[in-house]
Amino acid sequence: MIPLGHAFMLSAIDVTPESGHESPIDLTALQDVQLRKSYSQVSVKAFIRISEKWGLTIGERCAILGGLPKQTYYKWAKGSMGTLSRDQLERIGVTLGIFKALKLLFRDEEGRMRWFKAANQDYAFKGLSPVQRLTQGGMLDLYALRQYLDALRGGL
Repeated sequence: MIPLGHAFMLSAIDVTPESGHESPIDLTALQDVQLRKSYSQVSVKAFIRISEKWGLTIGERCAILGGLPKQTYYKWAKGSMGTLSRDQLERIGVTLGIFKALKLLFRDEEGRMRWFKAANQDYAFKGLSPVQRLTQGGMLDLYALRQYLDALRGGL
């Protein structure tokens, strides 16, 4: 199980314990090598669990991670990784945010996955399913899905 504090930090939000409200965190903190090193292993574990839950292929997972070579992904899955780059941690963080938003929007797993995998005619998707948009691999694709879900939740 991934510690909740790590998941919140990586999904680019910080929940203040006193208020329980979400507030943006400073992503420039990910420039710190020691901080990235401390988040690398837990981040990869969380990403693998989410992508398994979503039924993503290894190729789709690698695309979300910015075109990561499959061989590198397999090493990571076995627990052999160095320090992830800021880009890789940010991609995983956005993915965690998408996962969290989907859980908040859809009570049941079946409904969540049906929406996630169904073609969507909204402007953000242009006929693609949300998972297809996500696995195009561009950072803008990840953020577009995250922002879309945040807007559905009533925030922006």
